[in-house]
Amino acid sequence: MTAPKASFEIQRAALADVVAIPVTPFATDGSVDETVLRTLLRRLLDGGVRILTPNGNTGEFYALTAAERRLVTEVTLDEAGTSATVLAGVGHDVPTAIETARHAQEHGAAMVMVHQPVHPYISEAGWVDYHRAIAEAVPGLGVVPYIKNATLPGARLAELGAACPNVIGVKYAVPDAARFAAFARDAGLDRFVWVAGLAEPYAPSYFSAGATGFTSGLVNVAPSVSLSMIEALRSGDYPAAMKVWEQIRRFEELRAADSSANNVSVVKEALASLGLCRREVRPPSAELPQAERAEVAEIAAGWSI
Repeated sequence: MTAPKASFEIQRAALADVVAIPVTPFATDGSVDETVLRTLLRRLLDGGVRILTPNGNTGEFYALTAAERRLVTEVTLDEAGTSATVLAGVGHDVPTAIETARHAQEHGAAMVMVHQPVHPYISEAGWVDYHRAIAEAVPGLGVVPYIKNATLPGARLAELGAACPNVIGVKYAVPDAARFAAFARDAGLDRFVWVAGLAEPYAPSYFSAGATGFTSGLVNVAPSVSLSMIEALRSGDYPAAMKVWEQIRRFEELRAADSSANNVSVVKEALASLGLCRREVRPPSAELPQAERAEVAEIAAGWSI
């Protein structure tokens, strides 16, 4: 299978990194706090992060209005400038996803991440059609499907890649390292850049099977911790990577508990404990229970930030 056109080499290289998923901070009136958002983005960039995903799940994508999603994208692109690549999250119905992708492109994004469709009835062929429609609408953008569907076969991604050369990477978020290894090889291990979509806890096992990047919400709190893990993985130093894994284990366990009910809440609570943003999240998420706030604050305070 042929590789994507050379024009996407820069985007492909950018994906092989810690793909930060910034939070979306809210002001006291519940609106997006643009000032705090800029501060948090600048902190990530100053900390060494070089790829940002506005409107990811850690950014509460599904709880934002269309206007808020556009604002978050524009602010992220403005702050990133030429120092970081922006992989903007898009999704919902096809026309909305296309409109959002074109908006991101017009404002300077290099790539879009297509959220896993939330439609209750998803066929394999329909999954291909959904992503193909979006990718063909923005042929100049790199496109990265976000795959959480454990039943999707790698052959379907191969089919999409054959039709759309701008589909260049995959955020794979099925919690099964063996399935990932098989899926990547069935789809084309070298055809796509493989990003471990379940963050630091799964990064070592997914890297051993072919991933070269991983997403992170934890990076909002401690950029140096996430970056130290990818440095170890890039050098093949799995013992060092697992030392970081041990360091972040409890934080990520709290995020994953109860089917990830508090995934974003834990991150925002850690940031709140550091005085960086408010802890508020939007329904259907909820603020972290009082009993767990002290534990999160203790973890965050113990990291070298």
